[in-house]
This record gives sequence, structure tokens and C-alpha cells, in this order.
Amino acid sequence: MLELEEIRREYLLGGLQREGLSGDPITQFELWLEQAIASQIPDPTAMTLATVSADGQPSQRIVLLKHVDARGFVFYTNYESAKAQDIAANSKVSLHFPWHAMERQVKVMGRAEKIPVAESLKYFLTRPRDSQIAAWASSQSRAIDSRKFLMSQFEAIKEKFQDGDVPLPDFWGGFRIEPHVVEFWQGGGKRLHDRFEYRRVDHAQENLSHANTGDAEWLINRLAP
Repeated sequence: MLELEEIRREYLLGGLQREGLSGDPITQFELWLEQAIASQIPDPTAMTLATVSADGQPSQRIVLLKHVDARGFVFYTNYESAKAQDIAANSKVSLHFPWHAMERQVKVMGRAEKIPVAESLKYFLTRPRDSQIAAWASSQSRAIDSRKFLMSQFEAIKEKFQDGDVPLPDFWGGFRIEPHVVEFWQGGGKRLHDRFEYRRVDHAQENLSHANTGDAEWLINRLAP
């Protein structure tokens, strides 16, 4: 039997103080993301996307962050996939960045919406050709007979577009998550971790401390670990 109770360690790489935080969560996130990339941890842009289906079943999967700015966090997928169907039924989603090697986590809560086709096309054209073909070949989340069938679909699409550019599928594109809550977690000794929550003013509790930056107003609070 695995003795999971004995697996533990201290978190001692650093702390997090209010005076060291940006007043804007996107600015703070970009700083941490830059540090994660610079530290060469595996897959720094990988994030867990949590959705809830029409019948109330939560589901999670790893997707890749492809863009972030003041409007939110963008990833790309098949619009007929399970995640897209969940979002169509309930646009409230959550993201989680697990930067274990840095003893950091970031949690995002917000609403997902499709981005304009022009934005999806701009990104699609930067993808390797095989990735473009794969977007056409995979009926994402649907049951298939075998990997052989999947590869045959890939080869068929590859042959179909062999003489020209691969067009953007009408069933494929991006989602943007507009955040209303962003939490930054830094591991601390004795399990006394540092947690700070940014909450948009229109969603906020009155007892949180206030920060105002540019077009967005955010309330910032330290949370108990």
C-alpha cells in the first residue's frame, strides 16, 4: 500500500507581500509568466480549464494559453468539442496554472466567449502545417474506432490540401476568458502560504482593500491559507 500520508515537503522558495504586487492582475500575471518561462519549467503556458456541463457535471483538461492581455486569457479548440459544448451551456469557467517548480499557482475565474474569426485566423496561420491539418482531421471528443482511423483521416486531409494553404475550419477557433477573480498563491513555510485575490469591483465584497488601475478597478485581499 502506498503511504501517501508521508509524502510532504516545505515550501521555502519565497514569500508574497501586498506592497510587491501590481494593482492590476494581468500585469502581475504577465510578470509571473515571464519568470516561469525564464526559469525553463516544463510547459509554462499549460493551464487547467474547468467547465461545467448542462447537467451540472464539472470537467477539467489541460489546454495551452496562447494570448493574454487586458481583455483576458485566450486558448484555441474545436468548437464541437466537449469543452465547447460545456461553455455553450454555461460560460462560467476557471483556469489554473500549476507552476509547482516555483511553488506558485494562479487561479482565474471568469466567463468564456468565442473570439472574432479574424483573430482565430491570424493565430491559425502561425500553426505548423501538420497542426493545421490535425484541426481538420480530429472530431474532438467523439468516439473513434482506432488510431489507424485517426491517421487515415489525417492523411486524407493532407492530400486534400496538398496543393495550397490549409484553410481555417469553421468549427475551430479561440475562446477568451474575461476574468472577474484572479488569485496568486505562493508557497510558504509551515503551510502558511501567501494568497492574494484580485476581484473586479462589480463582483467585489465591500470589506476588501481597493486598487484602481486604468480602465479596470480591482479589489485586492490577502486570503488565509
